[in-house]
Amino acid sequence: MTEAASGQNQKMPLLKILSQTVKTGIIRSNLIPMFAGLTLSLYTYQIGIFEKLPEILLAILGSIFVIGAAGAFNNLYDRDIDAIMKRTQGRPTVTGEIKPRTVLWLGILMAAAGITLLSFTTLLAGFLGFLGLFFYVVPYTMWSKRRTVFNTEIGSISGAMPPLIGWASMYPDITHPAILGLFVIAVIWQMPHFYSIAIRRHEEYKAAGVPMLPVVKGVRRTYIQTNIYLAVMIGISFLLSSLSIGLMLVSLIMGTGWLVLSIFGYKRMDPEKWAKSMFIYSLIHMTIVFSTVIIYSLMGIIFKL
Repeated sequence: MTEAASGQNQKMPLLKILSQTVKTGIIRSNLIPMFAGLTLSLYTYQIGIFEKLPEILLAILGSIFVIGAAGAFNNLYDRDIDAIMKRTQGRPTVTGEIKPRTVLWLGILMAAAGITLLSFTTLLAGFLGFLGLFFYVVPYTMWSKRRTVFNTEIGSISGAMPPLIGWASMYPDITHPAILGLFVIAVIWQMPHFYSIAIRRHEEYKAAGVPMLPVVKGVRRTYIQTNIYLAVMIGISFLLSSLSIGLMLVSLIMGTGWLVLSIFGYKRMDPEKWAKSMFIYSLIHMTIVFSTVIIYSLMGIIFKL
């Protein structure tokens, strides 16, 4: 048997199959904004960490299950277009290393467990968990993703739920300007992030028939729309001043830096390099903004104990 044939026959470990099916990478990245919302809620209402320790653990576990369920349902429904796109061709749902029925039950059980766990913190958190899952599976995955250039905008609603879930799991009221600001920032962040991916994977999305904005309208339209979103993000940063001028300034600086990179990068780079730089900055932006919220909130809680 040749080495190539041996590699083809080698089965993927079960743990890796499950990890790719529920998209553990996306789970990890979404836990950061969820924890930012959670700690910001604790700081805002001066709630002690140990006082809410059971709810914190439930919120983390519940979020993991709900996000994992969304990933499983998405992989199940999208396995036809995933088979076309190079970056997704190795997913277990495409290669057949996990059966569709197994993925379906995995998603159902994780969704039920996640929503239940979140509901044990507050009913609002459970409802937001359900709402985020529903938006990701039905309006985004099953409808808009294959039909409209606004698929990213529609999907961004579910992608921005983690901060709300984290906040609501500690305090069942999401009308505070700070958490609304964090939610809107999380919504807007996704457009420049996913547009940059779509530019770099233009041919794959085109072959799969996914109407991403850069594929349908071109890079110039994407550039203009990106700048509009970034300008809105900068303005939304002022909502954070209701809690902290420092948090507002961090968000303002990071948002302004992103807009400057977009404008000058577009003029000086080819589309591929511009998209790559925008993608890298999006990750830096998310990490710094949400990590700052977490650190600021935790320090505020500790020093006021």
